[in-house]
Amino acid sequence: VQLQAFGGGLVQAGASLRLSCAASGRASSSNVMAWFRQAQEKEREFVAAIPWSGGNQVYAESVKGRFTIPRDNAKNTVTLQMNNLKPEDTALYYCAARGPHLTVVRTDGNAYAYWGQGTQLTVSS
Repeated sequence: VQLQAFGGGLVQAGASLRLSCAASGRASSSNVMAWFRQAQEKEREFVAAIPWSGGNQVYAESVKGRFTIPRDNAKNTVTLQMNNLKPEDTALYYCAARGPHLTVVRTDGNAYAYWGQGTQLTVSS
């Protein structure tokens, strides 16, 4: 297993929740890590990404100001802190990692070589 995501659940609108992703093996040396999500009957979409340095984080417009993506390189984990959740945030959330030595933050899922299994978030209104 390269990436393992956990922390999803059922919450009410306005609540906060934290997703975590643990990297192991080759994925643990990835420079760029990201979160994507896929709602039912919708295409997968980019949520947030962070490089190894922690700077130049990139967020989707729909989550900017509400979500943050801190990472702990010593523990090989990346977190998605989600605040003020909305029903439209309901989706299966995936963490992803680019291949080693790739340093550019990308929003295109095809740029990511490693994927976690997904964790479901449901936000009720």
